Amino acid sequence: MIDLKHRNKQHNFFLILMLGALNTITPFSIDMYLPAFPKIAIDLHTGIQNVALSVSAYFLGFAVGQILYGPLLDRFGRKRPLYIGLSLYIIATIICSTSTTINELLILRFIQALSGCVASVAAMAMVRDFFPPDKSASLISLLILILGVSPMLAPTAGSFIVTSFGWRYVFIFLAIIVCIILIVVFLFLPEGQMPNASISLKPKPIVNGFKNILLHPQFYIFSLAGTFSFSGLFVYVAGSPAIFMDQFHVSPKTYGGIFALLSVGFIGSSQMNHILTRKYKSEEIFRVTSIIQTIASALYFIGVINAWYGLATNMIFLFIILSCAGLTYPNAASVALSPFGKNAGSAAALLGFIQIGIGGLISSGIGFLHAKGSYPTSLIMVITSSIGLLILLLGKSKGIKIMVAAELNTMHHY
Repeated sequence: MIDLKHRNKQHNFFLILMLGALNTITPFSIDMYLPAFPKIAIDLHTGIQNVALSVSAYFLGFAVGQILYGPLLDRFGRKRPLYIGLSLYIIATIICSTSTTINELLILRFIQALSGCVASVAAMAMVRDFFPPDKSASLISLLILILGVSPMLAPTAGSFIVTSFGWRYVFIFLAIIVCIILIVVFLFLPEGQMPNASISLKPKPIVNGFKNILLHPQFYIFSLAGTFSFSGLFVYVAGSPAIFMDQFHVSPKTYGGIFALLSVGFIGSSQMNHILTRKYKSEEIFRVTSIIQTIASALYFIGVINAWYGLATNMIFLFIILSCAGLTYPNAASVALSPFGKNAGSAAALLGFIQIGIGGLISSGIGFLHAKGSYPTSLIMVITSSIGLLILLLGKSKGIKIMVAAELNTMHHY
């Protein structure tokens, strides 16, 4: 009996390890090549702001992929879409390393995200497949923690590869990592859910389902307010190379360390949310955090346009804004999703599409503004945080009553 329990624990440990590995593909794909921005810009004969558009291209591909893979994973089982998606990701990633123009890189990054997105969607689905409901919430929180820790490691590893071998090898390294994950998935990961031919892939029922969710006031108010407040993270990821390496001339290695340090704000606040939700409702936490984020963004922007801030002060303000994003993300999501039970999966997919899609479009403003340093990042941050707060306040002023159970666990939906 004891031996059987031990075997089950070992089996569960390896399952969690494999799902965690799948969940790291996206953050590593986004963050590992950030220290290479200056060298990519030189090699592709473009500006660092245009290279930042490749981050936005990835976000957009990731957003579209979430909508596509939800029905596919239900219809064809978990592993078949994983095989196809990860194989296409490996091919697109290898071709990324051969890019000769910025437009080439932008298209390939979109394809890379569109195919690799299957990993994170499948990982979340398989938590529900393999584990009972009473353990799902804590395991999903663990996957989110892994997702949060990855950005601390990725730029550091990327800076080492860039300085030792060159920026093209970052993509080679990513392809090798995902190739290993694909082999492990093929050999050891069990099929979470068998193919279900009753799942419709026709556009009309899928679109109608998404439409009904989108028209729910609680969903669209908190998904939109949360998206604009959370977009500060996307803007930071796209704009940080221009701030630290272009404006303050830090080395790729130092940039990796700064990125890891600032990531602590996002990770720490998102994990602190477990404590806060025991005393306060998610709606209250989101409202207060949105106000703090808007004030911090305004002070950051005012200081930037007046050239008041040096490297340390930029880091302090970005740390505060990222910490706010770590709180707004789970709380806005939990309130937006709380009315949905049976179609929670579709609601979560639509929420992810809105958050990543709008966040990706907003982050592209870093490149389109054609401005250097902190200015575009601080400007977009103050605009988006103000819009998020305005949507929330207008929604409340219309008298929309938000019903949230006292025992709501904010991470349960993820």
